[in-house]
Amino acid sequence: MSGRTDSDTGEHIRADEDTRAGAGTAPAGPEADVDGEDEHEDEREDALRARWTATGTGAVLTLAGLAASLLRLTGSAPALVPAAYALGAAVCALGALLGARGRTRRALWLLIAGVMVMAVGDQSD
Repeated sequence: MSGRTDSDTGEHIRADEDTRAGAGTAPAGPEADVDGEDEHEDEREDALRARWTATGTGAVLTLAGLAASLLRLTGSAPALVPAAYALGAAVCALGALLGARGRTRRALWLLIAGVMVMAVGDQSD
């Protein structure tokens, strides 16, 4: 079997390709600029919302980890427990910092890792 098509179907394929190529073009005129600006503005708002979410969540988790570390430090828990909470809080603080700088995917993974470290500290209590 060769990769060639019959000469009759070649014209239909070319016509379909021309139709598809014309359908994907953007409209000309002032409407094109307005639609493009709206899309970019929505993307900016989404990016800003993701930054604020990562920063705020990281700050809350950092404060929670530090508070838990101080509470466990004053109690009779082994030294590993407050250290795990403090380490998890430090990782969450790094995630908050990266989130504020726009690295929201990395911030999310750091927040997850920080909470997991805190959970290990809680389990060893």
